[in-house]
Amino acid sequence: MARATKKQALGRGLSALLKESSDIVSASDKNADKVVGSIIEIELDLIEVNPYQPRTYFNEEALRELASSIKELGVIQPITVRKLEGNTFQLVSGERRFRASKLIGNKTVPAYIRIANDQEMLEMALVENIQRKNLDPIEVALSYQRLINEIQLTQEDLSTRVGKKRSTVTNYLRLLKLDPIIQTGMRDGFISMGHGRALINIENKDEQLSIYEKMLKEKLSVRQTEQLVKNLKEGTKSTVQKKKVLPKYIKESLKDISEYFGHKIDVSVTSNEKGKITIPFHSKEDFKRIKNLLK
Repeated sequence: MARATKKQALGRGLSALLKESSDIVSASDKNADKVVGSIIEIELDLIEVNPYQPRTYFNEEALRELASSIKELGVIQPITVRKLEGNTFQLVSGERRFRASKLIGNKTVPAYIRIANDQEMLEMALVENIQRKNLDPIEVALSYQRLINEIQLTQEDLSTRVGKKRSTVTNYLRLLKLDPIIQTGMRDGFISMGHGRALINIENKDEQLSIYEKMLKEKLSVRQTEQLVKNLKEGTKSTVQKKKVLPKYIKESLKDISEYFGHKIDVSVTSNEKGKITIPFHSKEDFKRIKNLLK
């Protein structure tokens, strides 16, 4: 059944269709209607990678898993290509399927045929890829920015084109104001978009990075990060400042005290050398043990 469906989709066959369409480069050319919208098996060597691809990172393990699925079941969803001069094509969307097909040694791939000029090509590639759920927030933000800059869209036009609220588009674009190190952390999955949105409210890049380091070190939630940012903006900067260096006489005794109580003891000291010692306990029995040590 699958083989019959495939033959029906191919119509009069690959060779005849490509022969007739070799000179087609616009929708007004002869036989363009026979090419546009068709699904045909195209040789992988005739397809060039899309220069407008918004995705810049392809997870190798996920790619191998997709390749294994294609080897077993075939390419279920055809890729989309743009018809160029002669019998050559350019990817619009489906680069993961294209790469995975090459990985297992396939010679052809099923593809939808489209005709577009460079500007339409860019818009199609960006809009189609934005709809995919596996783009990271920074890739989405960069795609939005390219649509605004290169297609000359307003944020209002962009929100309509991609089917998102304008506030959503704005939130993504604001992520590009973050320090590049933080953007990389978001792309690598160390922090979420929620963390990034909280950090946007801090304009100073050094302060952004201070909070970012604290987030990673203490594995802060989005809500905790928002509170940290709020404290900083209200002037409670001690939440992101480094701890005061302990005097030598305390440092020399801290190890002995910690060993005596069987826990890491925390000591904080103010500028006038006043301070406090914090002794943690982990259970009722542990508390009683420490209490006996203090007698």
